Amino acid sequence: MSHTLDEVHPRLRQEVADRAGALWDIARALHTDPECAFAEHRAAALLTGELERAGFLVRREVAGMPTAFTARSGDGRPAVALLLEYDALPGLGHACGHNLIAAAGLGAALAVHAVLNDGPGGSGGPGGPGRPGNALGAGGFGSVLAVGTPAEESGGGKVVEVEAGVFDDVDAALMFHPGVHDWVRAPLTAQEQYRVGFHGRAAHPTGNPTEGVDALAALIELFNVLAASGRRLPEASHVQGIVTHGGIATNIVPEYAEGLFGLRAATTGELQDLAGRLRTCAEGVALATGTTVSIERATTRYEHFRDNEVLSGRFAAHLARAGITLTPPVPGVYLGSSDIGNVSTRLPAIHPFVAIMDEDGSDHTPEFAEAAASERAREVLLAVTEALACTAADVLLRADLRSEAWARHRAGTATGR
Repeated sequence: MSHTLDEVHPRLRQEVADRAGALWDIARALHTDPECAFAEHRAAALLTGELERAGFLVRREVAGMPTAFTARSGDGRPAVALLLEYDALPGLGHACGHNLIAAAGLGAALAVHAVLNDGPGGSGGPGGPGRPGNALGAGGFGSVLAVGTPAEESGGGKVVEVEAGVFDDVDAALMFHPGVHDWVRAPLTAQEQYRVGFHGRAAHPTGNPTEGVDALAALIELFNVLAASGRRLPEASHVQGIVTHGGIATNIVPEYAEGLFGLRAATTGELQDLAGRLRTCAEGVALATGTTVSIERATTRYEHFRDNEVLSGRFAAHLARAGITLTPPVPGVYLGSSDIGNVSTRLPAIHPFVAIMDEDGSDHTPEFAEAAASERAREVLLAVTEALACTAADVLLRADLRSEAWARHRAGTATGR
């Protein structure tokens, strides 16, 4: 059966409208039962259950992570991935709105599956009959992949999935993020953490304190050096640190002191430069203080997000039908980091922000958690699900769009942007 976008887009919007109540129920269920990194067992079960009942071929415990999954409809290329985040924040619940990200990705995947598999009328709402998992491929449209990505807040499930090949042979990765701005792309920085330990020599008051080599003094000096050098860093680059070990008693010269340092930069290349600067400063302090130093990366590296303007433009155009206008982000404003950056280095990706509360608010707050279950969030969820589904269909049905998106991706990779 042939499909044209002129007839597919209205049917996708109708599919989403038909699922509106069920999708909001899923978003609310996730919201009222928050689970944190790598412990999102009930969330993963809920989402995979909906996909499996619709006819998707579901794989659980993907890439060795117990709450990661993929669900595929169709086979082969072209292929589009819809990303579902569902981890919550300790003590704050879904104060980053991941309940909405999961429901939107789920709804878009189900809508595309229904329309491109089943012809007019679709397969009904979540839990409806659906077709076998290879129906998209049999119809000549490639495949749609729903990817469950755990632990975005504190573990980087997408990073593990990238390295495990989950996104190999995929032409586009699509998701959105609720926020306090309506921005066509996310200004997300690169980030990683390093553990720096100084090794000195203990000295006790009953002995000769002058024989001690103070590891804590060396660590404090590193903080001072980094503060001074921070004034010469590029825009968006900074280092923040805490003392994780500073000694065992006030009257004993510490023989070991350790700090944890978080590094952020506008690009992954600048992050690498910043990591080199941290190492140079630490080694210089060790030389000056007579200590030795150990430096090791303490977390997974989140690369900076590379927006695919071809696809984000398509998403923005679809979302405009719902009366939501996306604009470029304010220059010089950066909104944290995410493991979607690592996906965006491998294939064309989008990660727009869509506001569920006003600009005077902020995510990672109790107020944002409340907003993620509000009537405004419900309206945004349905509008975004439509836009994601229509953008996914564009990728599957337009070879010229895929070629343009890949060309833009390769150009950005070549320049490091």
